[in-house]
Amino acid sequence: MLELNQGDITKIHADAIVNAANSSLLGGGGVDGAIHRAGGPAILEACIRIRNKQGNCKTGGAVITTGGNLPAKFVIHTVGPVWNGGKNNEEVLLASAYLNSLKLAMENGIKSIAFPNISTGIYHFPKAKAAEIAVKTVKDFLKENNGIEKVIFVCFDRENYELYEVLIGNG
Repeated sequence: MLELNQGDITKIHADAIVNAANSSLLGGGGVDGAIHRAGGPAILEACIRIRNKQGNCKTGGAVITTGGNLPAKFVIHTVGPVWNGGKNNEEVLLASAYLNSLKLAMENGIKSIAFPNISTGIYHFPKAKAAEIAVKTVKDFLKENNGIEKVIFVCFDRENYELYEVLIGNG
């Protein structure tokens, strides 16, 4: 089941929320900073352990940590691509960020997951194109896999909300 929500992803009650992280996993601006602030130091400590083990998270990759003080039990950190005019495989990398997050959720028995609008903030991915990739990737995954019961798209701004509303409504 797909759900749409406009608001703050750090307040969402789901088994996991997805963080649009940077490759360092050490927190940053936008949704990344908000999740680290709301979740408390346990998230950063878990990210540091992951970095010490594997190094940075690659673009399109995903890792999982505790949710710390968040309502969600887990945070899946994924690194979306920086938009560079579409010349550097950005669309494939964005789809990979969603797909790898969903696969990690399945591996960890997660039944409900909430996604922000990955790469559409400071990474400047065109919002309409990003929304199409997000919804298509999630719908295709859910057709083939039945472990995840609910996917929530959490839009911080009205523009993204309206884009997703059209795509999910026509699903």
